[in-house]
Amino acid sequence: MPTSDAPDAADAGTITIGGDLTVHRLGFGAMRVTGRGIWGDPPDVDEAKAVLRRAVELGTDFPAPGGGRPTASPST
Repeated sequence: MPTSDAPDAADAGTITIGGDLTVHRLGFGAMRVTGRGIWGDPPDVDEAKAVLRRAVELGTDFPAPGGGRPTASPST
């Protein structure tokens, strides 16, 4: 376990994808980092980049983009 209070993706263990790519089991759900309806640029590009950088700092190495299909609202 890490000695700090910061979460660490490594605590979740790893999984191998396709037989040759090992990543942490805890990925980062990046689907909502994009623009409205999950298409295009986010409203604040610099903030989106900062979020992704922080995810990497916390040990995530697998940004999962989601299904790539727009939804009517975040709750659907």
